[in-house]
Amino acid sequence: MPECSGRVDSAVKIVLAGDVELLADGTAKVASQSNGTTTYHVVNGECSCKDFTKAPHSFCKHRLSAAIARRAQELTKAKLADTNDHAEVPSQPVQPDAPTLPLPEAPVSITLKATLHGHEVMVTLRGVDFASVKAQVEQASEWLKVQAPAQPPAQSPGQADRWERPGWCSKHNLQMTQNHKNGRSWWSHRLADGTWCKGQ
Repeated sequence: MPECSGRVDSAVKIVLAGDVELLADGTAKVASQSNGTTTYHVVNGECSCKDFTKAPHSFCKHRLSAAIARRAQELTKAKLADTNDHAEVPSQPVQPDAPTLPLPEAPVSITLKATLHGHEVMVTLRGVDFASVKAQVEQASEWLKVQAPAQPPAQSPGQADRWERPGWCSKHNLQMTQNHKNGRSWWSHRLADGTWCKGQ
């Protein structure tokens, strides 16, 4: 749902903050992120917040967070049931994990763009400071050199090749467009000042 991407991000933060309470009757209570005393109720796919009627497909962040929490709960129960079927009973009680906190944004990130095996790829490298990201960039650059050795630069056509090429403007060193009108044909291109050049 690309049109809801911002609301999805907000919904994930709400779930990770533990602000969704799934009730036994299938409804959910979602704490407001802007007002600590407000709780929104998600019932039968409808939310009591103001954004519900404005959001694309009525997917406000509260409704999305309730859906994400419900799906996560179902997956967790299935995983636990599968684990319990194959695991031995531990001799000591297992301590509950510490509550999961949302992952912080990386303070530094750099995106590399390269051609790899004929495909254009983009890789984002993240770190806590510039030095750590710089080291990652250097490692990635070395790896890319091995995977896709640099190709020799394409040589510009020689003067003889240019003259053989139809419609080549030797004055401005570029390819012109062929035009046809009233049985006549000619090559030209537009200059930056809006005038036309018919080449030489």
